[in-house]
Amino acid sequence: MTSSSQLAASSYHRPVMLRECLEGLSINPAGTYVDATFGGGGHSRALLEKLTTGRLLAFDQDDDARAQANEIKHRSFTFCPTNFRHLKRYLRLNNVTQVHGILADLGVSSHQIDAPERGFSTRFEGPLDMRMNQQGDLTAAEVLNNYSEADLHKVLGMYGELKNAKTAAQQLVRVRARQPLHTTHDLKAALHTLAPRGKENKYFAQVFQALRMEVNEELKVLEEFLLQTAEVLLPGGRLVVMSYHSLEDRLVKNYIQTGKVFGELEKDFFGNPLRPLQAVNRKPIEAAPQEVEENKRARSAKLRIAEKK
Repeated sequence: MTSSSQLAASSYHRPVMLRECLEGLSINPAGTYVDATFGGGGHSRALLEKLTTGRLLAFDQDDDARAQANEIKHRSFTFCPTNFRHLKRYLRLNNVTQVHGILADLGVSSHQIDAPERGFSTRFEGPLDMRMNQQGDLTAAEVLNNYSEADLHKVLGMYGELKNAKTAAQQLVRVRARQPLHTTHDLKAALHTLAPRGKENKYFAQVFQALRMEVNEELKVLEEFLLQTAEVLLPGGRLVVMSYHSLEDRLVKNYIQTGKVFGELEKDFFGNPLRPLQAVNRKPIEAAPQEVEENKRARSAKLRIAEKK
Protein backbone atom coordinates (compact mmCIF):
# COMPACT_ATOMS: atom_id res chain seq x y z
CA MET A 1 0.00 0.00 0.00
CA THR A 2 1.41 3.37 -0.96
CA SER A 3 1.80 6.28 1.40
CA SER A 4 -0.74 8.27 -0.63
CA SER A 5 -3.37 5.56 -0.21
CA GLN A 6 -2.61 5.42 3.49
CA LEU A 7 -3.17 9.16 3.62
CA ALA A 8 -6.46 8.86 1.74
CA ALA A 9 -7.66 6.11 4.07
CA SER A 10 -6.77 8.08 7.20
CA SER A 11 -8.46 11.25 5.98
CA TYR A 12 -11.60 9.29 5.12
CA HIS A 13 -11.69 7.35 8.36
CA ARG A 14 -9.00 6.79 10.98
CA PRO A 15 -9.23 3.21 12.29
CA VAL A 16 -9.32 2.89 16.07
CA MET A 17 -6.77 0.66 17.86
CA LEU A 18 -5.37 -0.55 14.54
CA ARG A 19 -2.25 -2.18 16.02
CA GLU A 20 -4.24 -3.90 18.78
CA CYS A 21 -6.76 -5.26 16.26
CA LEU A 22 -4.07 -6.71 13.99
CA GLU A 23 -2.20 -8.23 16.95
CA GLY A 24 -5.47 -9.68 18.22
CA LEU A 25 -6.05 -11.48 14.92
CA SER A 26 -2.62 -13.17 15.21
CA ILE A 27 -2.40 -13.09 11.41
CA ASN A 28 -1.24 -16.06 9.35
CA PRO A 29 0.07 -14.58 6.04
CA ALA A 30 -1.51 -17.51 4.17
CA GLY A 31 -4.79 -17.39 6.10
CA THR A 32 -8.31 -16.30 5.18
CA TYR A 33 -9.77 -13.33 7.06
CA VAL A 34 -12.97 -11.32 7.30
CA ASP A 35 -13.32 -7.60 7.91
CA ALA A 36 -17.00 -7.56 8.81
CA THR A 37 -17.26 -3.75 8.84
CA PHE A 38 -15.14 -2.32 6.00
CA GLY A 39 -16.14 1.34 6.49
CA GLY A 40 -13.29 3.51 5.22
CA GLY A 41 -11.10 0.46 4.75
CA GLY A 42 -8.37 1.37 7.23
CA HIS A 43 -8.32 -2.02 8.96
CA SER A 44 -8.66 -3.90 5.65
CA ARG A 45 -5.75 -2.09 4.01
CA ALA A 46 -3.47 -2.75 6.97
CA LEU A 47 -4.57 -6.40 7.11
CA LEU A 48 -3.84 -6.91 3.40
CA GLU A 49 -0.26 -5.75 3.98
CA LYS A 50 0.21 -8.72 6.33
CA LEU A 51 -1.02 -11.33 3.82
CA THR A 52 1.08 -13.15 1.24
CA THR A 53 -0.97 -15.99 -0.24
CA GLY A 54 -3.87 -15.34 2.13
CA ARG A 55 -7.27 -13.81 1.41
CA LEU A 56 -9.45 -11.06 2.86
CA LEU A 57 -13.22 -10.74 2.46
CA ALA A 58 -14.69 -7.43 3.56
CA PHE A 59 -18.37 -6.68 4.27
CA ASP A 60 -20.26 -3.39 4.14
CA GLN A 61 -23.75 -2.38 3.03
CA ASP A 62 -22.89 1.31 2.63
CA ASP A 63 -22.51 2.73 -0.89
CA ASP A 64 -19.70 5.06 0.21
CA ALA A 65 -17.80 2.06 1.62
CA ARG A 66 -18.24 0.27 -1.71
CA ALA A 67 -16.66 3.23 -3.49
CA GLN A 68 -13.69 3.05 -1.08
CA ALA A 69 -13.39 -0.70 -1.64
CA ASN A 70 -13.28 -0.22 -5.41
CA GLU A 71 -10.01 1.66 -4.95
CA ILE A 72 -8.30 -1.45 -3.54
CA LYS A 73 -6.66 -3.38 -6.38
CA HIS A 74 -5.32 -6.44 -4.57
CA ARG A 75 -5.60 -10.02 -5.76
CA SER A 76 -6.32 -11.21 -2.20
CA PHE A 77 -9.25 -8.83 -1.65
CA THR A 78 -12.97 -9.54 -2.11
CA PHE A 79 -15.67 -7.02 -1.24
CA CYS A 80 -19.13 -8.25 -0.21
CA PRO A 81 -21.70 -5.41 -0.59
CA THR A 82 -23.96 -6.52 2.24
CA ASN A 83 -24.60 -6.32 5.97
CA PHE A 84 -22.40 -8.58 8.09
CA ARG A 85 -25.50 -10.32 9.41
CA HIS A 86 -25.21 -12.32 6.15
CA LEU A 87 -21.71 -13.58 7.00
CA LYS A 88 -22.13 -17.31 6.33
CA ARG A 89 -24.18 -16.84 3.18
CA TYR A 90 -21.69 -14.53 1.48
CA LEU A 91 -18.69 -16.60 2.53
CA ARG A 92 -20.39 -19.58 0.92
CA LEU A 93 -21.07 -17.55 -2.25
CA ASN A 94 -17.32 -16.89 -2.41
CA ASN A 95 -16.44 -20.57 -1.86
CA VAL A 96 -15.21 -20.01 1.69
CA THR A 97 -16.36 -22.33 4.48
CA GLN A 98 -13.90 -21.51 7.27
CA VAL A 99 -11.63 -18.59 8.13
CA HIS A 100 -8.64 -17.88 10.35
CA GLY A 101 -9.94 -14.63 11.79
CA ILE A 102 -12.85 -12.19 11.90
CA LEU A 103 -12.59 -8.49 12.72
CA ALA A 104 -15.60 -6.25 13.46
CA ASP A 105 -15.37 -2.55 14.31
CA LEU A 106 -18.92 -1.63 15.35
CA GLY A 107 -18.41 2.13 15.15
CA VAL A 108 -19.84 4.45 12.51
CA SER A 109 -17.14 5.70 10.14
CA SER A 110 -16.03 9.31 10.49
CA HIS A 111 -17.00 9.87 6.85
CA GLN A 112 -20.61 8.82 7.48
CA ILE A 113 -20.86 11.06 10.53
CA ASP A 114 -19.38 14.03 8.68
CA ALA A 115 -21.69 13.75 5.66
CA PRO A 116 -24.60 16.15 6.42
CA GLU A 117 -26.95 14.44 3.96
CA ARG A 118 -26.79 11.18 5.94
CA GLY A 119 -28.25 12.77 9.08
CA PHE A 120 -25.87 11.07 11.53
CA SER A 121 -24.19 14.23 12.78
CA THR A 122 -25.39 16.56 15.52
CA ARG A 123 -23.14 19.28 14.06
CA PHE A 124 -24.68 19.65 10.61
CA GLU A 125 -28.15 20.42 9.32
CA GLY A 126 -29.47 17.43 7.38
CA PRO A 127 -32.44 15.13 6.82
CA LEU A 128 -33.45 12.72 9.60
CA ASP A 129 -32.18 9.68 7.68
CA MET A 130 -29.47 7.71 9.58
CA ARG A 131 -29.70 4.61 7.36
CA MET A 132 -26.45 2.67 6.91
CA ASN A 133 -28.12 0.94 4.00
CA GLN A 134 -29.56 3.67 1.80
CA GLN A 135 -32.07 1.18 0.39
CA GLY A 136 -33.50 0.47 3.85
CA ASP A 137 -37.13 1.40 4.56
CA LEU A 138 -36.90 2.80 8.09
CA THR A 139 -35.48 6.29 8.65
CA ALA A 140 -35.00 8.36 11.80
CA ALA A 141 -37.88 10.59 10.63
CA GLU A 142 -40.18 7.55 10.50
CA VAL A 143 -39.19 6.60 14.06
CA LEU A 144 -39.64 10.11 15.44
CA ASN A 145 -42.94 10.87 13.70
CA ASN A 146 -44.66 7.47 13.85
CA TYR A 147 -43.46 5.55 16.92
CA SER A 148 -45.72 5.59 19.97
CA GLU A 149 -44.63 7.53 23.03
CA ALA A 150 -43.90 4.25 24.84
CA ASP A 151 -41.68 3.00 22.00
CA LEU A 152 -39.80 6.30 21.78
CA HIS A 153 -39.24 6.13 25.55
CA LYS A 154 -37.82 2.62 25.16
CA VAL A 155 -35.51 3.57 22.26
CA LEU A 156 -34.15 6.69 23.97
CA GLY A 157 -33.76 4.97 27.32
CA MET A 158 -32.25 1.69 26.14
CA TYR A 159 -30.03 2.81 23.26
CA GLY A 160 -29.40 6.43 24.22
CA GLU A 161 -29.27 5.81 27.97
CA LEU A 162 -31.01 9.15 28.52
CA LYS A 163 -31.89 9.86 32.12
CA ASN A 164 -34.97 11.84 31.01
CA ALA A 165 -36.02 9.44 28.23
CA LYS A 166 -39.69 9.45 29.29
CA THR A 167 -39.88 13.25 29.32
CA ALA A 168 -38.05 13.43 25.97
CA ALA A 169 -40.53 10.99 24.40
CA GLN A 170 -43.46 13.06 25.70
CA GLN A 171 -41.89 16.23 24.31
CA LEU A 172 -41.32 14.69 20.86
CA VAL A 173 -44.93 13.53 20.66
CA ARG A 174 -46.14 17.05 21.65
CA VAL A 175 -43.93 18.77 19.06
CA ARG A 176 -44.74 16.40 16.19
CA ALA A 177 -48.48 16.90 16.80
CA ARG A 178 -48.00 20.52 15.71
CA GLN A 179 -45.54 19.81 12.88
CA PRO A 180 -43.66 16.68 11.76
CA LEU A 181 -39.90 16.49 12.35
CA HIS A 182 -37.92 16.47 9.10
CA THR A 183 -34.38 17.66 9.84
CA THR A 184 -31.68 17.25 12.47
CA HIS A 185 -32.32 20.89 13.39
CA ASP A 186 -36.01 20.10 14.01
CA LEU A 187 -34.99 17.30 16.39
CA LYS A 188 -32.51 19.40 18.33
CA ALA A 189 -34.98 22.31 18.56
CA ALA A 190 -37.67 19.94 19.89
CA LEU A 191 -35.43 18.71 22.72
CA HIS A 192 -33.41 21.86 23.32
CA THR A 193 -35.04 22.70 26.67
CA LEU A 194 -34.39 19.18 28.00
CA ALA A 195 -30.63 19.07 27.30
CA PRO A 196 -28.56 19.58 30.49
CA ARG A 197 -26.91 23.01 30.56
CA GLY A 198 -23.29 22.77 29.42
CA LYS A 199 -23.73 19.15 28.28
CA GLU A 200 -25.93 19.73 25.24
CA ASN A 201 -23.48 18.11 22.82
CA LYS A 202 -23.29 14.90 24.82
CA TYR A 203 -27.07 14.80 25.23
CA PHE A 204 -27.78 15.16 21.52
CA ALA A 205 -25.05 12.63 20.71
CA GLN A 206 -26.94 10.12 22.89
CA VAL A 207 -30.25 10.94 21.18
CA PHE A 208 -28.74 10.53 17.70
CA GLN A 209 -27.02 7.30 18.73
CA ALA A 210 -30.31 5.86 19.98
CA LEU A 211 -32.09 6.64 16.72
CA ARG A 212 -29.22 5.28 14.62
CA MET A 213 -29.21 2.01 16.55
CA GLU A 214 -32.98 1.64 16.13
CA VAL A 215 -33.02 2.53 12.40
CA ASN A 216 -30.25 0.03 11.62
CA GLU A 217 -31.32 -2.75 14.05
CA GLU A 218 -27.76 -2.68 15.32
CA LEU A 219 -28.17 -5.01 18.32
CA LYS A 220 -30.21 -7.55 16.34
CA VAL A 221 -27.63 -7.49 13.53
CA LEU A 222 -24.79 -7.95 16.03
CA GLU A 223 -26.59 -10.88 17.64
CA GLU A 224 -27.12 -12.62 14.29
CA PHE A 225 -23.48 -12.00 13.32
CA LEU A 226 -21.98 -13.27 16.58
CA LEU A 227 -23.92 -16.53 16.45
CA GLN A 228 -22.38 -17.29 13.04
CA THR A 229 -18.76 -16.52 13.93
CA ALA A 230 -17.92 -19.71 15.81
CA GLU A 231 -19.34 -21.79 12.95
CA VAL A 232 -16.99 -20.31 10.36
CA LEU A 233 -13.83 -19.93 12.48
CA LEU A 234 -11.18 -22.64 12.23
CA PRO A 235 -9.85 -24.10 15.52
CA GLY A 236 -7.34 -21.54 16.79
CA GLY A 237 -9.03 -18.82 14.73
CA ARG A 238 -9.58 -15.42 16.31
CA LEU A 239 -12.65 -13.21 16.74
CA VAL A 240 -11.78 -9.54 17.33
CA VAL A 241 -14.69 -7.17 18.07
CA MET A 242 -14.51 -3.49 18.94
CA SER A 243 -17.67 -1.93 20.39
CA TYR A 244 -18.57 1.62 21.45
CA HIS A 245 -21.77 1.09 23.43
CA SER A 246 -22.31 -0.76 26.70
CA LEU A 247 -25.14 -2.89 25.24
CA GLU A 248 -22.96 -3.99 22.32
CA ASP A 249 -20.04 -4.79 24.59
CA ARG A 250 -22.34 -6.82 26.85
CA LEU A 251 -23.55 -8.94 23.92
CA VAL A 252 -19.97 -9.58 22.77
CA LYS A 253 -18.77 -10.40 26.28
CA ASN A 254 -21.68 -12.76 26.91
CA TYR A 255 -21.22 -14.54 23.59
CA ILE A 256 -17.52 -15.14 24.29
CA GLN A 257 -18.23 -16.33 27.84
CA THR A 258 -21.26 -18.53 27.16
CA GLY A 259 -21.58 -19.12 23.42
CA LYS A 260 -24.93 -17.27 23.58
CA VAL A 261 -25.78 -13.58 23.50
CA PHE A 262 -28.33 -14.00 26.30
CA GLY A 263 -28.56 -16.53 29.10
CA GLU A 264 -26.22 -18.53 31.28
CA LEU A 265 -23.30 -20.78 30.38
CA GLU A 266 -24.38 -24.39 29.81
CA LYS A 267 -22.23 -27.38 30.75
CA ASP A 268 -22.09 -30.95 29.55
CA PHE A 269 -22.72 -34.08 31.68
CA PHE A 270 -19.15 -33.92 33.03
CA GLY A 271 -19.35 -30.25 33.96
CA ASN A 272 -17.31 -28.96 31.01
CA PRO A 273 -18.44 -25.57 29.68
CA LEU A 274 -20.26 -25.71 26.34
CA ARG A 275 -18.81 -22.64 24.67
CA PRO A 276 -17.00 -22.60 21.34
CA LEU A 277 -14.70 -19.64 22.09
CA GLN A 278 -12.16 -18.84 24.78
CA ALA A 279 -11.50 -15.24 25.82
CA VAL A 280 -7.94 -14.10 25.06
CA ASN A 281 -8.24 -10.92 27.15
CA ARG A 282 -10.25 -11.11 30.38
CA LYS A 283 -10.98 -7.39 30.40
CA PRO A 284 -11.64 -5.34 27.26
CA ILE A 285 -8.65 -3.51 25.78
CA GLU A 286 -9.02 0.27 25.67
CA ALA A 287 -7.22 2.84 23.55
CA ALA A 288 -4.06 4.44 24.90
CA PRO A 289 -4.41 8.03 26.20
CA GLN A 290 -2.40 9.39 23.26
CA GLU A 291 -4.73 7.79 20.72
CA VAL A 292 -7.80 9.14 22.55
CA GLU A 293 -6.23 12.60 22.47
CA GLU A 294 -5.63 12.33 18.70
CA ASN A 295 -8.92 10.59 17.86
CA LYS A 296 -11.87 11.27 20.17
CA ARG A 297 -13.81 8.31 18.68
CA ALA A 298 -11.39 5.98 20.46
CA ARG A 299 -12.56 7.22 23.88
CA SER A 300 -15.44 4.75 24.28
CA ALA A 301 -13.96 1.84 22.28
CA LYS A 302 -13.72 -1.55 23.97
CA LEU A 303 -11.85 -4.37 22.21
CA ARG A 304 -12.50 -8.03 22.98
CA ILE A 305 -10.56 -10.96 21.52
CA ALA A 306 -11.53 -14.63 21.59
CA GLU A 307 -10.11 -17.82 20.12
CA LYS A 308 -11.99 -20.82 18.71
CA LYS A 309 -11.25 -23.96 20.71
